[in-house]
Amino acid sequence: EHYGIEPDIMATAKAIANGLPLSAVVGKREIMDRTVPGSFGGTFGGNPVSCAVALKVIEIMQRDKIPERAERIGSIIRKRLNEMSERYEIIGDVRGLGAMQAIELVKDRETKEPAVEETSRLFDAARKKGLLLLKAGIYLNVIRIHPPLTIEEDLLNRGLDILEESLREVKR
Repeated sequence: EHYGIEPDIMATAKAIANGLPLSAVVGKREIMDRTVPGSFGGTFGGNPVSCAVALKVIEIMQRDKIPERAERIGSIIRKRLNEMSERYEIIGDVRGLGAMQAIELVKDRETKEPAVEETSRLFDAARKKGLLLLKAGIYLNVIRIHPPLTIEEDLLNRGLDILEESLREVKR
């Protein structure tokens, strides 16, 4: 959707049933109508309890306007990360879509040398303040930020405050 692409077919799993085992293959009618029973399947297809949960997840996502909420959350995160990037040279890149954003920590913005040790210190400083972060990337110098889509804005901002406090400590 971010790029205006409409797939002919796609596979989904994991969050579709809020953590219960379920997967799905979804496609355009002209493709899906050509399949025959037993022509494809998966380990997590068809569990009745998981299917009921998936229907409820879809209902809640529509009722609570979760896609729109994800965009709002993403906008808040991106704005704050961009502001932090202006204050802290260690942030070499801010990237992401929707509610999944990331910062890449570097020793030098020109060379993009990974700030591996500093990332570990940031990770530990935030954890001590009650914020759990996720290190990612080849060098584990990327901090991924992807809060629950139901997070309240005050809690989101508190988490971002802790992230900035921890960045400030690391850069002393």
